[in-house]
Amino acid sequence: MVRFLILALLASLGFATVVAAAFGSAGWWVLAAAVLLVLGLGVHDVLQTRHAILRNFPVLGHLRYLLESIRPEIQQYFIERNYDGRPFDRDTRSLVYARAKGADSHKAFGTERDVNELGYEYLLHSTVPVAPPSSPHRVRIGGPDCARPYDASLLNISSMSFGSLSKNAVLAMNKGAALGGFLQETGEGGLTRHHLEHGADLFWEIGSGYFGCRDDAGRFDPESFAAKAAHPNVKGITIKLSQGAKPGLGGVLPAAKVTEEIAEARGVPQGVDCVSPASHSAFRTPRELMVFVRTLRELSGGKPIGYKFCVGSRTDVLAMCKAMMETGVTPDYIIVDGSEGGTGAAPLEYEDHVGTPLTEGLMLVHNALVGCGLRERIKLGAAGKVATGSDIVKRLIQGADFTMSARAMMMATGCIQAQKCHTNECPVGVATQDARLMRALDVEDKGNRVHNYHKLTVREAEQIMASLGVADPGRLNQRMLRRRVDHLTTRSYASLYHWLRPGELLMDPPRGWRLDWEESDADHFGEHADTPWLEPTASEAAALERQRSVFAEASGKGWRRPDGARRRGRSVVVILAEPRRTEPGAGPGGPATPRIAGDAVRPEGRP
Repeated sequence: MVRFLILALLASLGFATVVAAAFGSAGWWVLAAAVLLVLGLGVHDVLQTRHAILRNFPVLGHLRYLLESIRPEIQQYFIERNYDGRPFDRDTRSLVYARAKGADSHKAFGTERDVNELGYEYLLHSTVPVAPPSSPHRVRIGGPDCARPYDASLLNISSMSFGSLSKNAVLAMNKGAALGGFLQETGEGGLTRHHLEHGADLFWEIGSGYFGCRDDAGRFDPESFAAKAAHPNVKGITIKLSQGAKPGLGGVLPAAKVTEEIAEARGVPQGVDCVSPASHSAFRTPRELMVFVRTLRELSGGKPIGYKFCVGSRTDVLAMCKAMMETGVTPDYIIVDGSEGGTGAAPLEYEDHVGTPLTEGLMLVHNALVGCGLRERIKLGAAGKVATGSDIVKRLIQGADFTMSARAMMMATGCIQAQKCHTNECPVGVATQDARLMRALDVEDKGNRVHNYHKLTVREAEQIMASLGVADPGRLNQRMLRRRVDHLTTRSYASLYHWLRPGELLMDPPRGWRLDWEESDADHFGEHADTPWLEPTASEAAALERQRSVFAEASGKGWRRPDGARRRGRSVVVILAEPRRTEPGAGPGGPATPRIAGDAVRPEGRP
């Protein structure tokens, strides 16, 4: 066998080097020691039982693990093209890095993308472009019940917790947000001193663990919340219902990672598992959610209150709308997180197959609010792979008022998309708590880069809007964004999707919305509607009843094969034949004759 041949070869080589060392110079002993070490490794590989490839191919099998360990780097640096890398392609990453450095982000010789590919999207420029605005556009966040509205940038830092990010990464983003006058969301890990270091405007995110505002039992604590919400840097409160990377899934920070600093920030015991449940304990229904929004608004002194979620059931979205109308309470903003989002780690099945992508989710929420006559009271944010100026403009056309970005801000801070966020081994110190690794991230330099990236990206978005002929995002419309649907046809978003008119759900819900609208309930989340299309028709019900009679008869009288033998290993399928004549003179309505596929059978006692 190959393994014994390898061991024999190593043994022979080891013997030869030992003999050479015995009669030659001292340098041969070094070679002999190396060969004997490799021989020892080979023996260990053959005797171990964990890895089959090492047992069959000792020593040589380690090459497989070596190549596997460097595969991501080989893929990223040598194989992937500029436009097909994942999650972010090389062109996008290069653009973020260039803007963060304040360098030229232009590219020569035209696009490398296939503009005839199905799904390709493009924006329609105007024949008479306008000049971009002299100052960046701001979005007023705050509905009729908000006493202290906030004017947000078109692009802001999406929620990332201290604990997921290193201290230096949080500080750098905070510094960049302070320099650029845009928002930093804290993430559900709590409001920490690092978020307050440079004085940036903050949206404090509260998740199901209520970190930073919880009692000893892990429930929401109004007093601690009110004390922290009063901080002047806290401009709004975001209730996290779910996130795009793993919607419907909670999380656990292992006890070993709950350091003294993280325990202090989250209000949990040090050295104990820190659990973030899948759902909130402060509310269980859409109506209770709106009551919680009102409570937070009162406790915060009238600051904007909103919530963030990855869209699941349309029924749930409509149930929220009904709860708003029945309670008279509306959030000041809603952030829609697409299933393509996610800065930390999540199970692969959740990343790939759970949740609604941002385009569909954003348009669904926008349409639901418009159809219920609520859209003017609520601002919409979009989060999920927003990195460039065109990304911002597309999301504004699809229904958003402002955008949030997480991974692009990480790249501006130095992230190289190593995809090791969950290992505590981030090579650039962005997503790690390892002091040795995070010290490489210089807060002063990276803070300036975050500021540069934001400033140049928002400027590019406003330039694109000016090229479309509008100086204000409110004048964008769905006809300005088109998608290729086949090799000969492109269609605008205005014709691709059904856009509801204001109040349409209240008057006459469209056929595609009616079932979900009728099912939605302000006192329940979830799908509960009847499914009449799955109910049997009258003829199908009659056939089922005849089949039940056949099984009843078979059970009562017993069935056997003609020779009385039993056949093993085969399932018996009863096939219901059409009614036929069984005796002379019997009409077509005679009883159906059952038979078993593949066998000639007769009821017990029949000739």
